[in-house]
Amino acid sequence: MSDDSAPYHAHIYYEPSQRDLAATAQTLLRDFMASKKIPALLFVGQLTDRKAGPHPIPQFEIHFLKAALPAILDFIKASGFRALVHPLTDDDLADHTTLGHWIGEPLELDLTTLDPPGKNQGIARFGKADF
Repeated sequence: MSDDSAPYHAHIYYEPSQRDLAATAQTLLRDFMASKKIPALLFVGQLTDRKAGPHPIPQFEIHFLKAALPAILDFIKASGFRALVHPLTDDDLADHTTLGHWIGEPLELDLTTLDPPGKNQGIARFGKADF
């Protein structure tokens, strides 16, 4: 797999009071994906209005290739949302900690929900078909 085709995720967090703004950001990202404005953006998930997995507050997830990383980072920074951006490797714990990049104030994740090193389901767990 080439470096530009390496799989990435971003978790874009929002407070309940920001739900409408998050829905607008989600719609914009879907438009960018459909129009190929961000060609390596592969998936824009649903708004999750509760804690999910290691994520303690509402968020939605996007999947993309590393080639889209600069455009994704610019979009998130301009949006004002906090986000965790990380590669998708075979180490779920490292992806969400040492390999992750925070935009805005980091959140304390519930790391107990992540696969331990050596037991990770990796890409197979998170949308292998997207990549």
